[in-house]
Amino acid sequence: MVPRSYITCLLTVFVVLVLIPHTHQLQSSQAWSLLRIQRLLNYPPVLSSWNTSTDFCNADPNPYLTIVCYEESITQLHISGSDSSPPLPLNFSIDSFFTTLTRLPNLKVLSLTSLGLWGPLPPKISRLSSLEIVNMSSNYLYGAIPRQVSSLRHLQTLILEHNMFTGQVPDVLSELSLLAVLNLQNNTLSGPLPQSISGLQSLRVLVLSSNSLSADLPDLSGLTNLQVLDLENNYFGPQFPRLQRKVVTVVLRKNRFGGGLPADLSSYYLLERLDVSFNKFVGPFLPLLLSLPSIRYLNIAGNRFTGMLFQNMTCNDDLKFVDLSSNLLSGNLPTCLLSNTKDKVVLYSSNCLGIKDHGQHPTSFCQTQALAVGILPHQEKRTSGGKAVIAIGVAVGIVGSISIVGFAVFFAIRRGIIKRLMKQPPRRIVEHASSGYPFKLLADARYISQTMKLGALGIPSYRSFSVEELEAATNNFKLSSFMGEGSHGQIYRGRLKDGSWVAIRCLKLKKGQTSQNFNRHIELISKLRHRHLVSALGHCFEYNLDDSSVSRLFLIFEYVSNGTLRSNISEGGQRLTWIQRLSAAIGVVKGIQFLHGGIMPGLFSNDLKVTNIFLDQNLVAKISSYNLPVLAENMITMVSAGGSSSGSNEPGGRLKHLDKIDIYDFGIILLEIVSGRQITLTSEVHIMKDELQESILADGAARRSLVDHFIRRQSCDESLKTVMEICLRCLSEEPTQRPSVEDVLWNLQFAVQVQESWRLAASTVVTQPKVKTSVWVFYS
Repeated sequence: MVPRSYITCLLTVFVVLVLIPHTHQLQSSQAWSLLRIQRLLNYPPVLSSWNTSTDFCNADPNPYLTIVCYEESITQLHISGSDSSPPLPLNFSIDSFFTTLTRLPNLKVLSLTSLGLWGPLPPKISRLSSLEIVNMSSNYLYGAIPRQVSSLRHLQTLILEHNMFTGQVPDVLSELSLLAVLNLQNNTLSGPLPQSISGLQSLRVLVLSSNSLSADLPDLSGLTNLQVLDLENNYFGPQFPRLQRKVVTVVLRKNRFGGGLPADLSSYYLLERLDVSFNKFVGPFLPLLLSLPSIRYLNIAGNRFTGMLFQNMTCNDDLKFVDLSSNLLSGNLPTCLLSNTKDKVVLYSSNCLGIKDHGQHPTSFCQTQALAVGILPHQEKRTSGGKAVIAIGVAVGIVGSISIVGFAVFFAIRRGIIKRLMKQPPRRIVEHASSGYPFKLLADARYISQTMKLGALGIPSYRSFSVEELEAATNNFKLSSFMGEGSHGQIYRGRLKDGSWVAIRCLKLKKGQTSQNFNRHIELISKLRHRHLVSALGHCFEYNLDDSSVSRLFLIFEYVSNGTLRSNISEGGQRLTWIQRLSAAIGVVKGIQFLHGGIMPGLFSNDLKVTNIFLDQNLVAKISSYNLPVLAENMITMVSAGGSSSGSNEPGGRLKHLDKIDIYDFGIILLEIVSGRQITLTSEVHIMKDELQESILADGAARRSLVDHFIRRQSCDESLKTVMEICLRCLSEEPTQRPSVEDVLWNLQFAVQVQESWRLAASTVVTQPKVKTSVWVFYS
């Protein structure tokens, strides 16, 4: 006889299964787990709508709740409350909560933000072995970060900001070989950062601000993918961290860093934001920081930087915020910082500058303070053969009425300082150049998009469009709005309700695909925003009425109306000057640099052509036909079959040199920029390449025979030769012989500097000092 208890158990199971929502996409056990989570949280209010008939996998996402399913399992769970959520009731058990979560074994993305979760993070989180992204920010989690987190070997993003974690940063995090984003800001972590952190080769974002971490940082120069380092409001120091040159954001504000800034900061070509304010830095300010190619934000306030500023110093035109306050700087504020524009902020109070306002100290104050911290005013460090040679000038301008004894004491102190400085060994910086970036990307690295997305582009936020909007914008896709058809669909021009023009690319899709198939691609495309790309503004799905599958995908881009680069060089209409052509070339290289190593690294084979480069009303160059993720499979097929991307003229490109394909194609663009001739055949490239080589070896007059007659008289010989030489290297048959993107960028910027120095020398009778000159086109 079957026991009654067993029958009761079977009946219970039967009743439970009947009550579970019946959906072909979700296992009943996982639906039951979601209902269990509803009872444990009872927040946010959107959960109250869940019941036994809810179709979890097909519910519309909203800002507070998103569930993504694949086949019969939940792969993403996003639940978000309000920023001021109180802790959950005392009877809440975080251990029971995570026990329920472990019944979702295929979970890849877990985002539980601002829910009032409290308690220690349970070690059983390690059971969710498929997790790739964990975001539990803005809760009340406390205790140590469990070491079992290191068992999540697929983890790419770990965000635990705005909690109450204590203890040290676990050294076992180094076992997470795929970790790209680590955000632990606003906790109570203490102690030094473990040395093992330097082994996280995939790390791109490291945010540890507002903790109590201390001591010198480990050597981070081996983190070749690191782009964002935010250590604000800790006790790190005194040594400036060793970093690789491709870092984009460095925030060291409110720590205990001291000494001088490393000289190699001037080679950080991708650096956009540098904040070293309110530390203990001393020594000469590096004026080159104002003119770094990508710099947008510079804050050195609250230190003891010394040195003279001059009116003719160079600044990056895109520099929007500069704070030099509360240092020991003297001289005159550079003219490039005095321009009054609404979007530029320049602060410089409490220095010794020759400005009557902003509470400037007398020059003697800065001299005295510099001596007090052991730094001589106006001292310069020059490096030769790796050894620092300190040249000390004779101090002048001693305030009158100082006695003979005062002079003797002053010079005795100065001799002592010089001896100490001479005994200090020069600081050695070890550089590690990045050899590439991983192809696999983050699906939900919100911090990356917030920190690195260039929001000040003057274009609207990315959004989804309706088919009706696009039909209205194109007058029902009339022939008059048709712009052309490429290898990836038709392109239309449209005008939105707000009057703005857009370009709409229409892609026909295979049958049976749902919008969820494109979610990852769409999110990544939304982050492809850069000054030198024709940026995506949004997307639209058109559905089949019979099965609700996607029939067409529309991608909406900004419309650039000032023609192509070719039409502004070799065709009728406006003809670009030499300096404008260099500016456009620099813009294209910066766009390539972003595609190769920006938010979405590894976008190679971008079908670069002079007809795919557009100029806006300010003559800013924008790449239009780049390798979008949604087209990646098609592009990879073409590369595998033909050795290069669609339309590329690159001879025999190989998969391991995909980045060099774009360099070769850019060389052809440079060739047309210099010569003004339209290049349409591969044979023309070889012929002109031979002519280019002969021109480089010839003298100045013969060299100009290849140059477009429109720019011959307005360009200097050295500037032309620099561009010709880098162009020839780009066109090397062997991919390994082609220069890097950074090398190309440096040479083009040097060509601009040489050109401007020549122009100024030719336009003035007075001999000018040999300094870098600020030109608006230089950083456009």
